[in-house]
Amino acid sequence: MQVGILCAYLGAHAQPLAPAAPLPAPYQPTRSEVLERYKKAKTLDSLATRSIFKTGVRPHWSADNNSFWYRNIVSRDSAREYIMVDVVKGTRTKLDGEPKDTTTRYTGFARRRGRNGNFGRDSISPDKQWVAFIHEHNVYVRPANATDAEAVALTTDGSKDKPYGNLSWSPDSKYVVGYHITPVRDSEVYYVLSSVKNTTRGQLKERPYKQPGDPFTTYEMFLFRPVEKKATKVNTPIIDFFGAPELHWRMKDNRYFTFERVERGHQRFAVIEVDATTGDSKAVIDDKTKTFIYEQRLFTYYLPETNEMLMTSEKDGWQHIYLFDLLTGTQKQEVTKGNWVVRNIDSIDVKKREIWFSASGMNPEEDPYYVHWYRIGFDGKNLVSLTPAKGNHIVSFSPDRKYYIDAVSEINVPTVTELHRTADGKKVVDLEKADASQYLAAGFKLPEPFHAKGRDGVTDIWGIIVRPNDFDPNKRYPVIENIYAGPQDAFVPKDFTGRYGEMQSIAQMGFIVVQIDGMGTANRSKAFHDVCWKNIADAGFPDRILWMKAMAAKYSYADIDRVGIYGTSAGGQNSLGGLLFHPEFYKVAVSSCGCHDNRIDKQWWNEQWMGYPVGKHYDEQSNVTNAWKLRGDLLLMVGEADNNVPPESTYRVADALIKAGKAFEFLPIPGSDHTDGGPYGRIKRRDFFVRQLLGVEPPHRNDHEL
Repeated sequence: MQVGILCAYLGAHAQPLAPAAPLPAPYQPTRSEVLERYKKAKTLDSLATRSIFKTGVRPHWSADNNSFWYRNIVSRDSAREYIMVDVVKGTRTKLDGEPKDTTTRYTGFARRRGRNGNFGRDSISPDKQWVAFIHEHNVYVRPANATDAEAVALTTDGSKDKPYGNLSWSPDSKYVVGYHITPVRDSEVYYVLSSVKNTTRGQLKERPYKQPGDPFTTYEMFLFRPVEKKATKVNTPIIDFFGAPELHWRMKDNRYFTFERVERGHQRFAVIEVDATTGDSKAVIDDKTKTFIYEQRLFTYYLPETNEMLMTSEKDGWQHIYLFDLLTGTQKQEVTKGNWVVRNIDSIDVKKREIWFSASGMNPEEDPYYVHWYRIGFDGKNLVSLTPAKGNHIVSFSPDRKYYIDAVSEINVPTVTELHRTADGKKVVDLEKADASQYLAAGFKLPEPFHAKGRDGVTDIWGIIVRPNDFDPNKRYPVIENIYAGPQDAFVPKDFTGRYGEMQSIAQMGFIVVQIDGMGTANRSKAFHDVCWKNIADAGFPDRILWMKAMAAKYSYADIDRVGIYGTSAGGQNSLGGLLFHPEFYKVAVSSCGCHDNRIDKQWWNEQWMGYPVGKHYDEQSNVTNAWKLRGDLLLMVGEADNNVPPESTYRVADALIKAGKAFEFLPIPGSDHTDGGPYGRIKRRDFFVRQLLGVEPPHRNDHEL
């Protein structure tokens, strides 16, 4: 059929478009209705306390690992019951009282990589024949049976400003590794306690605090050979990031050792091998990226018997486990592989050559953040899923690892706790099912998981929706986002926690409250995470806005013409960022103790995501620099004694807003540390949203309206 004919045909036969259904009327309560909401919310806060029971099991294992007991809280008045479980028989029995043995035995975990070795100023060799020590800032050695007066100086250029130190012996006692150190003392940050009792003066407090760009103590590596009375500078760049490293000597040949090096800027991680006879070094493993390596999620495990190393990396676009040959530096196996994320390595069974780990995203039909538990061989074969049931799993193993307790839940599905056998994953006995009957009977609604496409039109963005208990689907409620977009993790809760939180309490005022993990947060693909690179101000806002628009398209009672946002710390930075960078969408913000300028906040967190050296992008993304752009209504809060983010971060925003002639509210909290505002701040946050989004004056507490 020709195009013109087809169009004529369709025109002649087209059905008229049905008119769009009218949107519900905006929820616009009277002041008396709002006052009633406040009163009811206070009652609900009380009703919610300790109204969900049996959400988890904390086992007290017997010495033979054949049984354990645990306690349940079964009522609001903290009445308890005690349960004994025989894991061999698979039985669960109520006890008359608490067992006498109250020792809790926990499972050991695989050791994550450490930044610092085992060092000292005075060190005796493993064979007890030599002593190496620091005297007047230099390295000395002597036979163990000699006196310090007979010691020989192996260095002479050490000084108070540049001493030698951090001595460490090789296992065969032939070598001592030490460092020529250039110490750096961190500059101080300050705050004033304004309201100290028994004094009329504010108290100035100070503490060392490293900010982005600040220098680190440096370590120049040396090898000392006591028998030859010789010192050799290792041919490797000075270590100028973190501390002196942990050394890993070859088990059968102490001529070689390796150490790990993370370069400042977090774009290169290397395992360096040193030849102790020559001082020469080379990188046997060299992991590089154009964005960042998430150093705190980097896991290494050394297998000295076989000269191998297990290591995690995102080099294929997802966090996975790799097996390397340390003699050659070659990759022997990508142990795990696929479009999913290894979340944590629980333990390593060296004899069986098995890895026990948790991961998320392997099950395509469910929330990609749900954690499941697995074991797999070093060769990447025999993957066993220990927790196949849908949901987020919290697992604890018996001390002998023959059994595990699996607590599985979703944010809106109560926790089920079971005992399983590790060998084959078979369920041994049902332990508990969370009891939410009192909570639900009080009228509380459980959060709803919700997902929508992100900015790329492909990736699912996940979050939750919290509604007031009495919401009317025939009215449109303002939307408030609880934001924390820190790139170090994902933050939308996945467990059935049994906690009545701030989100639900705010919702009771007549709001839809949401929480979302946008791009730039962790626990998804490397590309998903990389959005934050030198770009913290992005905060996933394009994804968050699309998510809320999709929610409003599905639920007409969500009024996205009236959107508020609040957050604490990085969330404080993000919430103000919503007004500065997306004022067309966000209208009201409450920002608590925000790290508003990444140059003011702590070095280790900000350089990880914003990079090094400190460049103009730090300035361009600063809330202080961009304060002049403010539109909408803002409440700033800060604790005057903030030990996490220096209070001046918020005060500089206030200063910039004042200089720009902007209107805003400011609440400093005397004596308070890093805080969302505490009980008083939470009241002020609620009042601010009621006033600005509902257009109603909150209770006049000075007049005892509440």
